Amino acid sequence: MRTYTSARAAGGAPSARHGRPTHHQERSAPAPLPRQGRRRRTTHRAASLAAAALALALPLSACSSDGAGGASAADSSAAGSAPSPSPTPTVDRAAYRHTLSGALGPLNSALRAVDRAGEGGALNTALDTASSRADAAADTLQMTATPDDASPGNSQLVSALRALGQDLKSAGGDGGRCATSPRVALGSAQSPQSVQAAGRALTALGYDTSVHLPRTQPAQHRRLTNGTLVRDGSRGGLGRLTVKNGTARDAVVTLTRGKRTAFSLYVRHGSDATVRSVNSGSYTVYFTTGEDWNGPKSSFTRECSFEKFDDRANFKTVRVTGGTRYTVLTFTLNKVFGGNASTSTVPAAEFPS
Repeated sequence: MRTYTSARAAGGAPSARHGRPTHHQERSAPAPLPRQGRRRRTTHRAASLAAAALALALPLSACSSDGAGGASAADSSAAGSAPSPSPTPTVDRAAYRHTLSGALGPLNSALRAVDRAGEGGALNTALDTASSRADAAADTLQMTATPDDASPGNSQLVSALRALGQDLKSAGGDGGRCATSPRVALGSAQSPQSVQAAGRALTALGYDTSVHLPRTQPAQHRRLTNGTLVRDGSRGGLGRLTVKNGTARDAVVTLTRGKRTAFSLYVRHGSDATVRSVNSGSYTVYFTTGEDWNGPKSSFTRECSFEKFDDRANFKTVRVTGGTRYTVLTFTLNKVFGGNASTSTVPAAEFPS
């Protein structure tokens, strides 16, 4: 595509069009008036030049050091005189101490009741109450405003109190077999130490954080001598029973006839024990394993299991020519290669005492 342009001579009149002649005369004529369109263009150009000059002048006056920038200085002075926001007031330390005392007081009363309670239902009730109080104290301290220096310790105390509430609740026993004493359970919990650590941190800052932790007991490891008869009925036969305990825990093996316990034998882990003079008859063989034998309850208190052999133990005494034939049995509590006796788990409540 070609492009055609219309050209004018610089500063002169329009050039003649092709095809029409022009006439030249020797006479003078007044100078032609400028066209209206040209006047507007000149005026617009002058206004543009004036605006540019003004734009150049403004930065110069702003940067002037001889007082020409007075308006800018006034603006700066006005900005500098605006009031700054006041700092947020800190939480009153005395108010926080009052909140601490109000939150921990009911908990301390409940924990002292735990100390006074005896084993059994009374202790479980006291533990439940103390658990609720620990949760309530944690809720109160979590919602309260704290001084800046107490904020980390307060958060630590809230977490420790919640953990203490869980441990107090779970420590309560059902009083059944393999029931660890609540005081022993609390003695192995970590939450009391966490509460103490948080209390020390706040007390060092001037906030009394006294928590009366409940009385605890260390875990016990009571055991009987290997081969001790925990229970012993009348025995007058010739049968013999040997028990091998290859498990990791001590065991008590109990033989019953019907609902009656014939005898119970204590066998330490890694040991063998033998009972003689077993009467003729068919017996169910139960065994329990665990740690810390509680004599009054005839049960272990930790890591308990309760099982029985699926096959009955049959003892016979028969007179034969030249003497008497009697039964000798061996039971191995741990699983052994080639063993032929299977076992089943027994509910703790159904285990013979």
